[in-house]
Amino acid sequence: MPIPVQNPPQSWYRMQEGLGKWEQSGKVCAVGVGVSPTERRWQGTAEDTIGAYCIIAMRKAMEDAGVSPSEVDGIVFDPVTATGSPWPEGMPIPDELKALNPTGDPLDGVCKLSADYILQNMPELTNVKFIMQAPGCMSHVQNVAIQAVAEKATNVCLVVRGWHNLPGRYYVGRGAAAHDTATGPAKWMGMFGGPACYGTATQFEQYCRRYGVTRDMFANFIINERKNGLMFPEGFWFQHRPDALTREDYLNSQWVAKPCAVLDNDIPIQVAASFLYTTPERAKDMKQKPVYVLSHATARDRARGLVPDLDMCQRTAARNARILYEGAGITVDDLSFENLYEGWPFFHIFFLEGLGGYAGIKEGDALHYFETQDISINSDHPISPSGGNVGSGRSRFWNTIDCIQQIQGRAGKRQIKNKAEIAVDGGFLPYAGWFRVWSATPN
Repeated sequence: MPIPVQNPPQSWYRMQEGLGKWEQSGKVCAVGVGVSPTERRWQGTAEDTIGAYCIIAMRKAMEDAGVSPSEVDGIVFDPVTATGSPWPEGMPIPDELKALNPTGDPLDGVCKLSADYILQNMPELTNVKFIMQAPGCMSHVQNVAIQAVAEKATNVCLVVRGWHNLPGRYYVGRGAAAHDTATGPAKWMGMFGGPACYGTATQFEQYCRRYGVTRDMFANFIINERKNGLMFPEGFWFQHRPDALTREDYLNSQWVAKPCAVLDNDIPIQVAASFLYTTPERAKDMKQKPVYVLSHATARDRARGLVPDLDMCQRTAARNARILYEGAGITVDDLSFENLYEGWPFFHIFFLEGLGGYAGIKEGDALHYFETQDISINSDHPISPSGGNVGSGRSRFWNTIDCIQQIQGRAGKRQIKNKAEIAVDGGFLPYAGWFRVWSATPN
């Protein structure tokens, strides 16, 4: 009998202040991590489809945790495997893809993912009783899996999210942008014809005017992101283009949507990652040190105009941080490091300042801090030690991998100088995303 694919109930999301400490704080942990090969684009073969990469990542996560496939009883996945790279309309599907998998959908595992694809290509998963989908982001998948373990819906849960990148230009001439007129949601937020980073560029431009700062002051952050990414063996830049960035590179980067330039964007890639979540009791028998989840939160806000503005970003990021702290029973001073999202890296300013005083940084302070203080892994207050999407490519999961590995003490050359005890991560938008507090201990 097929296992039904469930959707997460609304009650699983922590979206409001005043909820108190999360009652399951410290009772769910991450243990294993698996990452597929990382490539710039799909090369057109069965071996490097995003579905095949997801299978590789899931098997690696089980191996990393020291768990046999028969012990896995739950799967949480994202059926969406990219944002700006849909299968081109009218493009014929090669016969090779039609015969690639047994689900009946020739694009399953190529530019989308289903539970049937996973189970039919992983016959070793014989004990799966719970399957849930969480569309939109790896951070969504993780929060849902965390709550699923907390709710005892699953005891040993694999999560997976893939990012495919088909040949062609990401976001350009595809989806709504392929038509002569703006249709659907794009007619409201994309009516001016701006690129994907347009909204973030307008928010950053507002930030610069409000606080009297300039994009030049952001250079050290970008340089540090690439530096950290070049210490991430699974990442794109480490594997394929191991070149450091200079200040001149950044300042001379070509404009995309001024004040956002090419190097203020992440690079689309083909990659998948998987994590294994379980209970502390079950984790005692696993290979790696458990990393405990103290709290999770979901950020949601409603725009008051066509494009979310700076006020919305700041308001929601700060509220989300307060929800996280309240749920975990900590304060900003307890954080050892932070790994918040930066797919368009200007986001990171809003997240960082929203933490309410990490490294003493308040609203309007971040760019001055980047210019005058050490933000590296050797500093007292490491900022984005993962290097994020800027350092390793568009995926939205390098920050979570780094949080887990830092606390486990196996981040390699990225390992921070200070003892890694409590961290915060998540994404993908300041006003719409999913976030977590990680800890080396359950309380």
